Amino acid sequence: MDNIKLFEEKKVRSHWDEKTEKWYFSVIDVVEILSESPRPRKYWNALKSKLQSEGSELSQKLGQLKMQAEDGKMRETDVADAETLLRIIQSIPSPKAEPFKQWLAKVGYERMKEIADPEQSIERARENWQKLGRSEKWIQQRMTGQETRNKLTDYWKESGVEKSDEFAMLTNIIHQEWTGLTVKGHKSLKGLKSQNLRDHMTEAELIFTALAELSTRQIAETDEAQGLIENAKAGKKGGKIAKDARLALEQKTGKKVVTGENFLPPVKGNKKLE
Repeated sequence: MDNIKLFEEKKVRSHWDEKTEKWYFSVIDVVEILSESPRPRKYWNALKSKLQSEGSELSQKLGQLKMQAEDGKMRETDVADAETLLRIIQSIPSPKAEPFKQWLAKVGYERMKEIADPEQSIERARENWQKLGRSEKWIQQRMTGQETRNKLTDYWKESGVEKSDEFAMLTNIIHQEWTGLTVKGHKSLKGLKSQNLRDHMTEAELIFTALAELSTRQIAETDEAQGLIENAKAGKKGGKIAKDARLALEQKTGKKVVTGENFLPPVKGNKKLE
């Protein structure tokens, strides 16, 4: 399960491993926050070499996972669990080191509570969206859409779709069918890079996304779709139902459902804000 955690409003890409029951964090994101270096990758490579030359076994404890980069592509990056990350933090002189350690402990504790009580996870997401200024109406729609999404992915898993790239392919088929844009194209329209597209959708976009995914699941269940190809066919049919509804609404209102509207913070110095 991949997540974006926030430390002082800075993103830290993270992954929860169900088997080991551990968080794994993107080392480069942590290094960038603590070092405040304009070239965090170079800083990390130099630090890693220094630790190796000192005989540290830290590099053996690092892993690599594909995580979404700034350009939206999935790229291999060094990751570390909390214990290994604490050792890295100790090697970086930074006034943020101690607050970061406290944050790290808090993230781990919250995850343990969420496992014991899944509702904690839902409430945590609600609190984060509230902090980002989302309305209660938007939050409710986002959470409803996530539930619809989870039911669809559960069906995919049960019907023989297992690889993450296959999930991405099916998602893109549904999305392109109802919006006329790929997921990447929709993100580009909104000026997004590594951000989660759904977290920047309007209420209408969330509703139509949920309609497309609900329709896809019900069609797949009715057709007893199995594997990637059959689920892709169900995805096109489900997406078309949402597309037809979108076109009907746009014809009545004269307003586009798919827009460049997003929730990005305003850029300082932007002439439009002056």
